[in-house]
Order: sequence, then structure tokens, then C-alpha cells
Amino acid sequence: MSQTVFCRKYQKEMDALPFPPLPGKKGQEIQASVSRQAWEEWQALQTRLINEKHLNMLDPASREYLMEQMERFLDNRETDQAEGYVPPSE
Repeated sequence: MSQTVFCRKYQKEMDALPFPPLPGKKGQEIQASVSRQAWEEWQALQTRLINEKHLNMLDPASREYLMEQMERFLDNRETDQAEGYVPPSE
């Protein structure tokens, strides 16, 4: 039986992450309040942002920018989008 969590993005009980996605307290907070689905969606957006905006993850400003975007995404606030990204048609 999988564990569930009340997802802060979707505001309902959903499958939980199996382990903290980040080290330390922040990772534990995310594991306790973000669903697996929301985290996977964030990872896809994060990848697009890194690639399209040519972010250097060794740069502290780039890491800070991504953390800000992550919080905005998980709180259902508007986030930056990758310029030129066209979602796949269904």
C-alpha cells in the first residue's frame, strides 16, 4: 500500500514521494506536502527552464532562481515558462 500526502499544489490526498527529493529540512518539507505527480510535473518544468534559459547550476543565482520558481509552481502561482516551448498535442 502506497503512502499518501495532502498535496499543497492540488489540495487533495495523493500518492506521496517515496523519499525526500532534496537534502535536509527542505527535502523533508517537500516530501510531507507535495505529491509524486506534482513533483514529477515540477521536474519537467525545471528541465525546460534549465535548458531553454541556459542556466548554469554551479551559479548560486541560477539555483536561487529555480528554488523560487519551484515554490511558485508548488503554490499554484504563475511561473516563468521556457520561451518557444510548445506542449505536445494530445
